[in-house]
Amino acid sequence: MKWVTDLAPEPNDVYWSNIWLPYKQLWIRRIAMLLGSLVFMFLFLLPVTFIQGLSQLDQLHQKLPFLNGMLKNPYMIQIVTGYLPSVILQIFLYTVPPIMMLFSTLEGPTSHSEKKKSACHKVLYFLIWNVFFVSLASGTVINQLNSSSSTKDIAVRLASVIPGQTTFFITYVLTSGWASLSSELMQLFGLIWNFIRKYVLRMKEDTTFVPTFPYHTEIPKVMLFILLGFSCSVLAPLILPFLLVYFFLGYVVYRNQLINVYRMRYDTGGLYWPIAHNTVIFSLVLTQIICLGVFGLKKSPVAAGFTIPLIFFILVFNQYCRTQFLPQFKTFPAQVRIISLILQLENNPGVEFIVIVTGELLLSLFH
Repeated sequence: MKWVTDLAPEPNDVYWSNIWLPYKQLWIRRIAMLLGSLVFMFLFLLPVTFIQGLSQLDQLHQKLPFLNGMLKNPYMIQIVTGYLPSVILQIFLYTVPPIMMLFSTLEGPTSHSEKKKSACHKVLYFLIWNVFFVSLASGTVINQLNSSSSTKDIAVRLASVIPGQTTFFITYVLTSGWASLSSELMQLFGLIWNFIRKYVLRMKEDTTFVPTFPYHTEIPKVMLFILLGFSCSVLAPLILPFLLVYFFLGYVVYRNQLINVYRMRYDTGGLYWPIAHNTVIFSLVLTQIICLGVFGLKKSPVAAGFTIPLIFFILVFNQYCRTQFLPQFKTFPAQVRIISLILQLENNPGVEFIVIVTGELLLSLFH
């Protein structure tokens, strides 16, 4: 165990608090944090199921009879069953990234990029499970399935229940997508924290602090919207204009934030691109499964038969990409390392000129 090694991160990327951890503790910590993440994910089923119950008017009349008088007003019905569930869910989801970041920190990563990547994975899986699948399951999918249900039955149930959840997903795009972009542009949380720090805690304002981009919160959100766009495009295309507006505004907002607001402390080497690729592949396969269910509902075996090869080709393409391109995201090429070294040396005013010249000579060996 004394000779177990790993690639060293950049100096600014090193997470010094975990350097001392022995290798034997890492596996124990990772297994414990994995179990903790799973427990937290399943405990979150309770508020999500309750929130989805708000969107079912008949369930509200049965379980909350004291609201019958209020729910006679059509405007109140639209607010309670349409907009309120997504707002409450978004409030609960604000607690997820900090908790997942805590779990990722306790795993024992030796770099900030590795810690954020692990948190990004956890938040993404959490959102896909609780926002997408649990929302559909609360739409009586689980009640309609049993132990003898086949893949075709699951596809048919998904195809039948997705149109009923369109209103919830559209309002979720509005509350979590459009509203979050405006909050990101205003830096609302940073503004509130600076106000509390300056006027409540009476602490001096740190003018040198520049935040880094929160990959672990923004990438899972974008990937979830991609999943919603693919899976709902067949049966609920009304969601697509809302997603189109979100991605257009997101391009403008995130581009401005990355250029003018956030700073890059270290180079991650494209660690988040495989996450995006895998999510897109999963979304495509799920969309084809839903199409299979749609053709099953329409009793069109020929169209369903032509859908199965598409799933096969998508999986083959995914395997080709993993074999051809994934190794490039696991290790940095030497040329990229040398360019990064030269940039760091040039930004250091105390470095000797001969060191920069040596780095440029090394770089010339690759041309």
